[in-house]
Amino acid sequence: METYTPLGIETESTARAIVDAAYRVHSALGPGLLESTYERVLSYELRTRGMKVETQIPVSVQYRDLFVPCGYRLDMLIHECVIVEVKAVEQTLPVHRAQLLTYLKLTSLRLGLLINFNVPLIKSGIKRIIL
Repeated sequence: METYTPLGIETESTARAIVDAAYRVHSALGPGLLESTYERVLSYELRTRGMKVETQIPVSVQYRDLFVPCGYRLDMLIHECVIVEVKAVEQTLPVHRAQLLTYLKLTSLRLGLLINFNVPLIKSGIKRIIL
């Protein structure tokens, strides 16, 4: 049986700041905009808080000695420890969760946030996924 290893303090702190920033963005803009708009505004909000934000990070696949440069892209990588997938959809689907899980596995990171801004209350649009 695997034992659970808690996330580090920096990762937890980063996640709290991302959720707080998502609340602020959603409060100001509400639902109904494009995913790219929310990504850009959330990136701006996080950067104004002094956070390291990378967007549209290419992710490749390695299988044994085969390297496959795929067209996969992380929406956001915050402080090199939390992946954020931004959505603006009627409802998140299992495929969105699977996408984030795959990104976590491919990058060997442990925490991802799936944030859907197209909801009346942002708390119902945030899903936390831990490996």
